[in-house]
Amino acid sequence: MNVVLQGLHLMLSWQNFLIIFVGLVLGIVVGAIPGLTSDLGIILCIPLTYGMEPVMAILMLLAIYCGGTYGGSITAILINTPGTSANAATLFDGYPMTQKGEAYKALSMAIYASTIGGLISAFVLLFAAPQIAKVTLLFGPAEYLSLAVFGLSVIAGVSNKSIFKGLIGACIGIFVSTMGMDNISGTQRFTFDNINLLRGVDLIIALIGLFAISEILMKSQYNPKTDHKTVSASSVTKCKITKEEYKRCRKPISIGSLIGVIIGATPGTGGGLAAFIAYNQVKQSSKHPETFGKGEIEGVAVSESANNGACGATMIPMLTLGVPGDGATAILMGAFMVHGMIPGPRLFIDQGDILYAIMLGLIVVNIFMYIAGKVFIRFYAHITRIPYEVLACIVLTFCLAGSYSTNNSIYDMYIIIVFGIISYFLRRMDFQLVPILLGIVLGPLAEANFRRALILSDGSLSIFVTRPISLCFLLIAAGSLILFAVKNGKRAKTD
Repeated sequence: MNVVLQGLHLMLSWQNFLIIFVGLVLGIVVGAIPGLTSDLGIILCIPLTYGMEPVMAILMLLAIYCGGTYGGSITAILINTPGTSANAATLFDGYPMTQKGEAYKALSMAIYASTIGGLISAFVLLFAAPQIAKVTLLFGPAEYLSLAVFGLSVIAGVSNKSIFKGLIGACIGIFVSTMGMDNISGTQRFTFDNINLLRGVDLIIALIGLFAISEILMKSQYNPKTDHKTVSASSVTKCKITKEEYKRCRKPISIGSLIGVIIGATPGTGGGLAAFIAYNQVKQSSKHPETFGKGEIEGVAVSESANNGACGATMIPMLTLGVPGDGATAILMGAFMVHGMIPGPRLFIDQGDILYAIMLGLIVVNIFMYIAGKVFIRFYAHITRIPYEVLACIVLTFCLAGSYSTNNSIYDMYIIIVFGIISYFLRRMDFQLVPILLGIVLGPLAEANFRRALILSDGSLSIFVTRPISLCFLLIAAGSLILFAVKNGKRAKTD
């Protein structure tokens, strides 16, 4: 208890509060610009922390991390372009709400759900980190493969009209994920003798091409004289969430936060996967699943609570085991080491006061994030009032700049254009883009762990059903597919 009080004393200073606010603003801005992820924001700001005290330095970087995860929802909602991969699921209902003149409502729910998910994650990190870390330590290749299969079962839920087209889309995504140099054998796969493809296709590059560029192309026949719709200021900034909507969103936020914590605490996953899984579970358990994907506020709530719920949880394996949960925490792990803290079991003993100051500070980060989000939200919402012919140019500029900044490569700019053109034709053929995204996200995870599991079992597939956790994930995935099929059958009979 004394260690916790010492940590609280270290955290309670006006300098820490100021640096948290600065970090949040930077994180929100970076997260809202497609291509400039929170990972990049943390990397750029690490040199600025060299002269700071450890608590202040880490809190600034955590604020960038959390702010960036929330900031990605702004562009996902307003212009159908997720700022980060963690906000991809927010596209499903966020942008349709904007099209209905409910941008302010969607943004309000995003910051509300993000804060709740972040706070739950922070409290779990504070009180249950060692216990959760023991569970995730049981995960081996078989469990990760089953987790990926479980994630791919989401395809059934997001393929509104045709599961067959959804599966084709997933196969396209998995194909894209295999491009580049094989990490195990060193073999070149689907590079077409192009040296630029040896590193594969970056996820954020694929995101920008799939959603942003294709959206611009879909509106290529836009006529400012006939198609421009004037949106009043009141509809943008005064469309508030009702008490009934808050009440409806309690369950989705709870489910999203819980799944976010569990998935986030599992190394190698992250907020994007958590958001997809949570969204699918809420949609399937909903009394009105047909409204999801058409501007359902519950969809925004569950997506944002899940991806922010994963933020604090990703630090659990990093702090307790020295195993980073995702890319951002891998960078944060380096920052910890720079400031003389070696993540692992000994950290709680040797530098417990500093560690508890950081964990308590994460709670403050999420509270400040809500304040910052509510203060600036009216300005975000007014983006929808910009004429589309102007907005399209701005979006395209940001997309090209963001794609270049990801790897400092002009070739990535060509990639997003190719992805945009292909996804445009797929959308015209009534294909959903989300299954493609799921294939790209989960393909590497599934492939790598499938091969590792077969090596461990001498080529026997029984390893996936003889391990309890792996079997559990597979049964849940099968149950999700059966539940979707039953509901879809009943809906077809009703129609």
